[in-house]
Amino acid sequence: MTKHKDSTARSFHFVYIVTFIVGTIIQSSDESEFAVDMSNSGLTQVPKGLPTKTQVLDMSQNYISELHLSDVSFLSGLKVLRLSHNRIQCLDISIFKFNQDLEYLDLSHNRLQKLSCHPITNLKHLDLSFNDFDALPLCKEFGNSTQLNFLGLSATKLQQLDLLPIAHLHLNYILLDLEGYYVKENEAESLQILNTKTLHLVFHPNNLFSVQVNISVNTLGCLQLTNIKLNNYNCQIFIKFLSELTRGPTLLNFTLNHVETTWKCLVRVFQFLWPRPVEYLNIYNLTIVESIDEEDFTYSETALKALKMEHVTNRVFLFSQTALYRVFSEMNIMMLTISDTPIIHMLCPEKTSTFKFLNFTQNVLTDSIFQKCSTLVRLETLILRKNELKDLYKVGLMTKDMTSLETLDVSWNSLAYDRHDRNCTWVGSIVVLNLSSNILTHSVFRCLPPRVKVLDLHNNRIRNIPTDVTSLEALQELNVAFNSLAHLPGCGSFSSLSVLTIDYNAISNPSAHFFQSCQKIRSIKAGNNPFQCTCELREFIQSIGQLSSEVVEGWPDSYKCDYPESYKDTLLKDFHVSPLSCNTALLIVTIGVTGLVFIVTVTILCIYFDLPWYLRMVCQWTQTRRRARNINLDELQRTFQFHAFISYSEHDSAWVKNELVPCLEKEDIRICLHERNFVPGKSIVENIITCIENSYKSIFVLSPNFVQSEWCHYELYFAHHHLFHEGSNNLILILLEPIPQNSIPCKYHKLKALMTKRTYLEWPKEKSKHGLFWANIRAAFNVNLTLITENRVKT
Repeated sequence: MTKHKDSTARSFHFVYIVTFIVGTIIQSSDESEFAVDMSNSGLTQVPKGLPTKTQVLDMSQNYISELHLSDVSFLSGLKVLRLSHNRIQCLDISIFKFNQDLEYLDLSHNRLQKLSCHPITNLKHLDLSFNDFDALPLCKEFGNSTQLNFLGLSATKLQQLDLLPIAHLHLNYILLDLEGYYVKENEAESLQILNTKTLHLVFHPNNLFSVQVNISVNTLGCLQLTNIKLNNYNCQIFIKFLSELTRGPTLLNFTLNHVETTWKCLVRVFQFLWPRPVEYLNIYNLTIVESIDEEDFTYSETALKALKMEHVTNRVFLFSQTALYRVFSEMNIMMLTISDTPIIHMLCPEKTSTFKFLNFTQNVLTDSIFQKCSTLVRLETLILRKNELKDLYKVGLMTKDMTSLETLDVSWNSLAYDRHDRNCTWVGSIVVLNLSSNILTHSVFRCLPPRVKVLDLHNNRIRNIPTDVTSLEALQELNVAFNSLAHLPGCGSFSSLSVLTIDYNAISNPSAHFFQSCQKIRSIKAGNNPFQCTCELREFIQSIGQLSSEVVEGWPDSYKCDYPESYKDTLLKDFHVSPLSCNTALLIVTIGVTGLVFIVTVTILCIYFDLPWYLRMVCQWTQTRRRARNINLDELQRTFQFHAFISYSEHDSAWVKNELVPCLEKEDIRICLHERNFVPGKSIVENIITCIENSYKSIFVLSPNFVQSEWCHYELYFAHHHLFHEGSNNLILILLEPIPQNSIPCKYHKLKALMTKRTYLEWPKEKSKHGLFWANIRAAFNVNLTLITENRVKT
């Protein structure tokens, strides 16, 4: 026992700490109102240290057996207290005297046997049901609760004046638990309930109905009875019990929960209620037992407008289908709902029916229902969702004679349409059609009511919407979400379309043409599609961004990029790409203009900085270096007396002696000049030939003066002859001044040929270019040669 107490204490301590922390967090986030939830926490008593500003406290489904003043007195702002499903046996209401704001008190499903009274004036909801009271626990202090709306009570016996203390109160709802109610044999009791709008009586779930108490209510509007178990013998007891409760003219709504009955008794209950003022009859969780046989039913004038039966279980396996269906098909009421039942068929009424609303949700109805039925001419709404319908053509044929039908719901079936050889037949009055959650494809658009305004096709297998649909000019709302559509439909076939839902499809590149063709659109929901954020999407984003969030539902949060990977999960409104990269023509023009500007700029720079000259000189230097590297040194190892022989006009001697010769000799290049190296006694021609043959290179300084010199021409002739004879490439032409081609005499044809075929070096006037000129000259002598003189050899 001690160990168990310690474990319970530890558990309580842990729960208390967690709850206190949660309460503290709530208190810090909202000082004015917060709730503490300690339900189903294994508590044996109310924990200490609850936040003082607690307004909602839930301690239901625990093991609390006692309540004390100190448990709740410090919670001055407490408004809601839930203590249901505990073990409380007695309670002194005075413990709540300091909780003046308490409005909601739930003490149901405890073990209360005794209750001491104390006025709680602000209570609106008091639930004392499902306890162990012998008599109704009411005393005169309860009469002060003038704001009380809901009252839940328990009792094992009733007396007529039990509710007298609260007779003057105008209650909205009284829950009376009679699970433990018993009455002595041959003693009938009565209970007078003066004022309440709704009365809910709960009986024992396993006992046959045997309550014979007379309960009368003056202003009852809604009656609910739970746990009714009937057979053919006690059925009359139940009907007698109802006779007093249903007598008043204000009772409009009657509900039965958890009913087990025979078919015979159920029909008798229907027959009893038919002339009563009840307008709405609801039966939930009905079980039919024993047998189902033909029963007489008189459809007299009735105030009943609607019968709803949900979750019906039939334990009778062999019975006449007509006996069951005929009772319902011939009812002279406006609305009938039979859902979540095993019925496989429903008969067509024998005569013109009063039905305006039929709901057969979640049954096992097939395509054979209401075929060739011409008596449902007043029917306006037909709901056949969650059944076994398979052929859309037969569904259309079913509606042919329902001339008032406006709304048809056949969602959650297995409907398909593949009859391309015949046209569908629909009644022309349908304006709302729900075909969602079937297996329809794009062919469904060839089998639709011509005047439909609201069409729901979501959750099907539609891959495209045909462009040749011509019969849907009245369509205003279209839902094609959760399909496999790859494109936004145009409004060519849907000229009146104003609402489009097309989210959760396969749309990757929607066209902005949609907004041009759909001028009447006032709401579009196209999010959660795999948008490809490329150039093609720019126009769509611009178009949809100009619309308000009321028109574009879910914008911008549900409109995200799916491709490319770099933009995945990026909101479309945040996707930006330049117009240049998306417009090919503009891109070509831009590249062309840029290229043209570049060429013009380069041309101007070339002209301004004489770039061609630099390029030509660099090219010459490169070629000279390459030729020098390719020279066979073995062939050059014969001795030369000079590195270069220079031929020039006497008029250009100043440049040669002041510029050319000093620059070359500074690089240890030995020069042969006629005025210092011609041998006296020899003829001029012989000296020219000897100098050319004993020199590795021959340099000719060309200018207009050179052209006019006869000797220069001889030197050029012999040098060219030597070049041709030796097969070498040792001729260097330097253009000191430009020479017009027409100024060269015809007899100097060799000079013309050389200037045409060979590359020459131009002497630049700008001093900044001299460095490159001398680099080209030096490159021509980039070979080690052995030079011999009369007295020594120089390398």
